[in-house]
Amino acid sequence: MRMQTMLRLVYPPQCISCSALVEQDGSLCASCWRDMPFLTGAKCAGCAVPLPGGLDAETLTGAEICDDCMSAPRPWTAGHAALLYEGTARRLILSLKHGDRTELARPAAKWMAKALPQLDPDTLVVPVPLHWFRFLRRRYNQAALLAKHLSGDLNLEFLPDALLRNKATPAMGKKTVEDRSSVISTALDVNPKHRQKLQGKRILLVDDVLTSGATMAACATALQSVQPQQIDVIALARVAKGWRNP
Repeated sequence: MRMQTMLRLVYPPQCISCSALVEQDGSLCASCWRDMPFLTGAKCAGCAVPLPGGLDAETLTGAEICDDCMSAPRPWTAGHAALLYEGTARRLILSLKHGDRTELARPAAKWMAKALPQLDPDTLVVPVPLHWFRFLRRRYNQAALLAKHLSGDLNLEFLPDALLRNKATPAMGKKTVEDRSSVISTALDVNPKHRQKLQGKRILLVDDVLTSGATMAACATALQSVQPQQIDVIALARVAKGWRNP
């Protein structure tokens, strides 16, 4: 206890976003908390995209879906996200993904846990995988870090290698939805050693950012081959072009 007190005096806790002094490690200062675009209000039950304003809160059921999910149903049951991919959230996610700030995964997973409904205790937590070449270059998979901490917070089983990325794919930041789907559709497989374990189970698929949904869809489609009971997905942040958090 004395050693911890001394360390806190020498290295006081700092905001994970701006480095201002805070009371606890892994937290945000009041200013950064205010600016963090937490995803609140009405959102699509299928892909977590914010729904247009003006909806009568008293009539919302939580099962509303957006036009995209209505016209092309997702290969999963429900989609969730904790943040909008903008501002402070975008900067922190890029720091986690490309800046070696792996410590951000722990507080981020807690935000994700709060964005989820009650889950079945037998749910398996599965991250979106990286190709081995990209893993060697980055040295970690940010989705797996988030999934590991999330499974710990929810007391669920973590299965880090349930999915395998058998083909390297290019960066897809500027690709169209159709191009994303074409590129990723054949790049993923279920790990043969886990097929039996996954069969008939509820699965929570985890990624850092949900954009078009192409990657999540490819993962969910691969998982459908083992006939799971249900697949839900969660991303730390949801891209919603043209939307501004009220």
